[in-house]
Formats: sequence, C-alpha cells, structure tokens
Amino acid sequence: MVAREFTTCLWFDGQAEEAAEHYVSIFKDSKLGRIGRYTGAGPGPAGSVMAVEFEANGQRFVGLNGGPEFTFSEAVSFQIHCGDQDEVDYYWGKLSAGGSEGPCGWLKDKYGVSWQVVPDGLLDMLGDSDPEKGKRTAEAMFSMSKLDISALRKAYAGE
Repeated sequence: MVAREFTTCLWFDGQAEEAAEHYVSIFKDSKLGRIGRYTGAGPGPAGSVMAVEFEANGQRFVGLNGGPEFTFSEAVSFQIHCGDQDEVDYYWGKLSAGGSEGPCGWLKDKYGVSWQVVPDGLLDMLGDSDPEKGKRTAEAMFSMSKLDISALRKAYAGE
C-alpha cells in the first residue's frame, strides 16, 4: 500500500470555520472545501460546524471543532519559507495580528497555532561549513523576533 499525501487536522474549540477562512485569506493557492455539521447525535450542538476542509498554500487541512480538551503548543509549528523581506513582513503581520510574537521568527496566531516565518537560505547560513559564519548568524537570529534578512546576511558576512 502506498500512502498518499497527508492532511493536517487542527483541533479548535468552536473556531474551525473562522480559522479556515482566515488562513485562506492569507495564503495564495488556497480555498475552502466541504463543511460537515454536527447532527443530533452530538457531541456538538446540532447544525453547528463539526469540521471544515480547506487548503492553504496548496497544503490540505481539516479544522475540527473538537472542544476545549486540547490546545495547540509550540511542539508543532508550520514553517513558511519566504523569498524576500516583503514576504517575511507580510506573513509576520497577517499571522501575528491578534496573536503573539516569539523569538527567532516564531509566532502564535490568534488561534494559538505556531508558525515560523523563515527566509530562504537561513538554514544554509546557520549550517555553513565555516562555524564562525553560522555562529554569527545564530547570534543575530537569537536577538530578533521577526527575522530581518539584511541583518542576518550582514552577520553571516561578518559585517
């Protein structure tokens, strides 16, 4: 048996449809899909949204209104790879609005989902065969919340 692509299921406490609409509004190549509703069988109120399918940036998701039993943590996050500072700024602004900014390009959105807004090439700089370049880049990154590509490149170059 060959596994097909993965679908990520995100557990919400009543905000699955709102969150899906939010993510679809931010990412290109995104769309809402089917919406399933609770029936009289429960556990949610009959007619309320149980699950919503959506795609964000071509990645498939299901938002599930499962209740308050589980919440998101930084143990799982989504990385957004950005080609330039404008992209970093865009995703940082959209996803951190109503949420919280963390260190080193990490943030939590208003639903508690963790994201890493990462410029292309960062891992190459951090893992350079010259350990001093990697060290300088890491030190610069550790001092930032939203990542500044120009400052990271300067640190990497020793400027």
